Amino acid sequence: MFKSYGKVDEHEQMVLEGRKKTRKRITIIGLSSIVLAAVVFAAVFGIHGTNSSEGANDAHPVTDSVKAVCDVTLYKDSCYSSLASAVNSNQVQPQELFVLSKKVALSEVSKALEYFSDHDHGAFKGVVVKNRRTKEAMKNCRELLGLAVDHLNSSLTSGENFSLLEDFEDLQTWLSAAGTYLHTCIEGFEDEREAIKKSVVSYLKNSTQFTSNSLAIVTWINKATTKLNLRRLLSLPHHNEAPAWLPSKDRRLLLTEDLRKKADIVVAKDGSGKYKKISDALKHVPDKSNKRTVIYVKKGIYYENVRVEKTKWNVMMIGDGMTSTIVSANLNFVDGTPTFSTATFAVFGRNFIARDMGFRNSAGPQKHQAVALMTSADQAVYYRCHIDAYQDTLYAHSNRQFYRECNIYGTVDFIFGNSAVVIQNCNIRPKLPMHGQQNTITAQGKTDPNMNTGISIQNCNISPFGNLSSVETYLGRPWKNYSTTVYMKSRMEGFVNPKGWLPWTGNSAPDTIFYAEFQNVGPGASTKNRVKWKGLRTITSEQARKFTIKGFLQGDKWISAAGAPFKSDL
Repeated sequence: MFKSYGKVDEHEQMVLEGRKKTRKRITIIGLSSIVLAAVVFAAVFGIHGTNSSEGANDAHPVTDSVKAVCDVTLYKDSCYSSLASAVNSNQVQPQELFVLSKKVALSEVSKALEYFSDHDHGAFKGVVVKNRRTKEAMKNCRELLGLAVDHLNSSLTSGENFSLLEDFEDLQTWLSAAGTYLHTCIEGFEDEREAIKKSVVSYLKNSTQFTSNSLAIVTWINKATTKLNLRRLLSLPHHNEAPAWLPSKDRRLLLTEDLRKKADIVVAKDGSGKYKKISDALKHVPDKSNKRTVIYVKKGIYYENVRVEKTKWNVMMIGDGMTSTIVSANLNFVDGTPTFSTATFAVFGRNFIARDMGFRNSAGPQKHQAVALMTSADQAVYYRCHIDAYQDTLYAHSNRQFYRECNIYGTVDFIFGNSAVVIQNCNIRPKLPMHGQQNTITAQGKTDPNMNTGISIQNCNISPFGNLSSVETYLGRPWKNYSTTVYMKSRMEGFVNPKGWLPWTGNSAPDTIFYAEFQNVGPGASTKNRVKWKGLRTITSEQARKFTIKGFLQGDKWISAAGAPFKSDL
């Protein structure tokens, strides 16, 4: 209405527009909560019976509302028992039960973290811990449980405001990551004494099940609303805005040719920068900063194990080229370090970007698991990077990740983990393994059908590094029961075994995996003689789109903000 009265002050207009958007957003969220509660509650009771005695816990009778919601989980009994004692009414709304389920999970994981923190002096549940690897695994569990607590807290903050219609992807990512952290803790004891492993599994049973229950509940609510097109009806305009951490000055910086000249911190081995070690530079990055910190690492080989800690947000690290600026170390499993701790370069701080960098683990094939790059951060981007090792090279551990125009080298399971990751326009180069070993490119670790995780390889080139004529090379093997991996529109050279995929154990794979090959080319891309697994699917273009940046990562904005090129769709 101001337009007919001439020009309005620009700042004033922005303030007014901001207030209008805020009021609109609050109104929509309020209405969506009411409508969602009604729709989902009706849908729940339309699908499930209302016999409150079935599956009830003797100590706490299960109300109809609790039973209806818990019936969509994998661990119904633990869901009944954990929620029944806190709910005394059939009028509880599904989203309230979802928030309650997360509080229960958070409480249990916090107790586990406290226990692991109190028992770090060589004993666990009465079992004496002596060897280095087991002690390191205990230390890892403390860190992993701390990460799980952080992610559950993040999901709880969103859930209590209940903007699920706009925040579902974040909620699903954070809950998936929390579940991954718990499983990674347990995996650290795979090769240890049975008594220790059993104790860890037993102690984390409730934490694992309660976290899975929360993930199942929010996934089901989302499916119910999506089926009724409620999410589209109530979608909010802020999804089309740039990320909050990206101020206009930073946006201009990312568009310039020479990021190095405008770096906040310079690292150089020759002393021409402020620091000689990358680790020292990272200590001076502000904690939890919403401002992008650019670190320029000059050419050279930096022999150090680097960690971008979880408090170091919005770090961009840029080198002089993927084979000119290299971070190198050699921690490995054989010498007593758990896989999770072997990474030469490990990233936990969210919104991390690396470009024109190299990451290398030089332990060699005889040392087995030896990670070059491990990322557990959400919305991490790697552009023009060199990632080189043998077994377990690239550990795409959790959350959302994107790799573009990178070179990835390895032998056994050398792209693995349980993140939601898209690897696009990269060179994937299997190398010569130890005598008698087979090459497997991927080993995806999805443990729960409600997780939004998987490996998506799009427009890549899969070719041998060296002569692999005597080596059998496979596209991957299913590490976990819901392992999910898709190759799309990539070129495969003829060294790929015609069977395509290798079982983890035995002669087959679980029916619950999701493996697919879509419109790949080259002599190794023929699917005629592939393994006959139920979980190896033939997919349509519509299904393939679910594994693109747009469908899988919801990453158009945060990847664009990182300054890396990308293809959003097929």
